Amino acid sequence: MANFCLMIQYDGTRYNGWQRQGNTSNTIQEKLETILEQLYGEPVDLNGSGRTDAGVHALRQIANFRIPRIMSRYSCQKIQDYFNQYLPQDIRVLAVEQVSERFHARLSASSKLYEYRIDCGEVANVFQRRYLLRVEDKLNLEHMREAADLLTGTHDFKSFCANRHMKKSTVRTIYEIAIEENDGILSIRYHGDGFLYNMVRILTGTLLEVGLGDRSLPEVRLALEGKDRSLAGFTAPPQGLFLVDVFYPAAEEDAAGKR
Repeated sequence: MANFCLMIQYDGTRYNGWQRQGNTSNTIQEKLETILEQLYGEPVDLNGSGRTDAGVHALRQIANFRIPRIMSRYSCQKIQDYFNQYLPQDIRVLAVEQVSERFHARLSASSKLYEYRIDCGEVANVFQRRYLLRVEDKLNLEHMREAADLLTGTHDFKSFCANRHMKKSTVRTIYEIAIEENDGILSIRYHGDGFLYNMVRILTGTLLEVGLGDRSLPEVRLALEGKDRSLAGFTAPPQGLFLVDVFYPAAEEDAAGKR
């Protein structure tokens, strides 16, 4: 089989998330797979590195597809050009590379980087309002950073998962939560080995509640220990969330041609 890796960027505002769904064709995966079917004349399955929710954006999403080598008649540049010719303008394929057959966008990934963006300036940002959560009240960033330190590391994040019937392990490792403010735009970056359903948005809601004085540090610790969704903060809306990057072990980076 020939295996191809795609690097994709999209504005998720008007889509029902990444994953193909039975009740709508308005997903990122469906748009890409439809074009693959046009190109090769038969259905082609696309594996994404992970699912982004409805309204969530990606600066660099990774996906791969496999086809029989006898069908592999197009160059990587031809595949990329074909995608970008027929995709809507809010989805772009940044690059296409032929990779090792063992590479899998999701299973091979070692960690991911997400960023949540918040408008906390004195006056609301006019031009980026579709990509920011507006917070009018002043945030205590020092308290938010202290709470972020509590959430960093390996924990059972069941309280921060929107799937209340999750049967698989909810243990994840967050390597870093970086909180920075620049010209009225607050950025919260989460680097971890994986994230549960709505986990980044719930973490963000929890940190915002701390910053607004509505949640104490002991309550954040209780949320971690209690393993109950009701103990954590609100789910921040999707428009401020971006999948920034997906990382792979060195061997997989080489196999995928991404150096």
